Amino acid sequence: MLKINLDNMLPRVFRGRNDIRSDVWQGQVTFERGKTYLVEACSGTGKSSLCSFIIGYRKDFDGDILFDGRNSRELNANDWTKLRQSHVSMLFQELRLFPELTAMENVEIKNSLTRFKPKGEVEQWFEALGIADKMQSPVRQMSFGQQQRVAMIRALVQPFDFLLADEPVSHLDDENSAAMAHIMMAEARRQGAGVIVTSIGKHMQINYDKTLRL
Repeated sequence: MLKINLDNMLPRVFRGRNDIRSDVWQGQVTFERGKTYLVEACSGTGKSSLCSFIIGYRKDFDGDILFDGRNSRELNANDWTKLRQSHVSMLFQELRLFPELTAMENVEIKNSLTRFKPKGEVEQWFEALGIADKMQSPVRQMSFGQQQRVAMIRALVQPFDFLLADEPVSHLDDENSAAMAHIMMAEARRQGAGVIVTSIGKHMQINYDKTLRL
């Protein structure tokens, strides 16, 4: 996939409002593979909704999303499965980890399906992110910042053309945020992928190609 186009999109909950000032809503936006984007937003402006629309988890919006010119409304369940397995990966703001499983088990659930990364490389990521000692710990015993790093590793153990990261470093200090950005961007470059990061404040320090205000 080379491009994701947003065409005159607007969450239906915002219908009838005349006070919207946005680079995204009710406009023409193109995300290109290989480029990095920061979507800055205030709380309540639809940041997480935007990610859910792109990944196909929600469809309560007006306008259109096009993947290489194909309208997302034309995709069936199998199409969406393929898109999420091979073209678009997502790091959710709420993480969506399994609290009863260990950190490594949460990653291996996806990696066992994709068979995309050798275990040694995954372990190196745990080490680089300062959570190697947590690999066999249940996620429920980890801090939210530690869980954010686990969720990032899980998002990277699949092929993707675009990576969506919804507030990925909200609970990390600058050192851990930088480490996470380094690993994320190294993998994105390796895959030639585009990266879309959202933020309502603190964000990864990356050389973004474009900043959009929601």
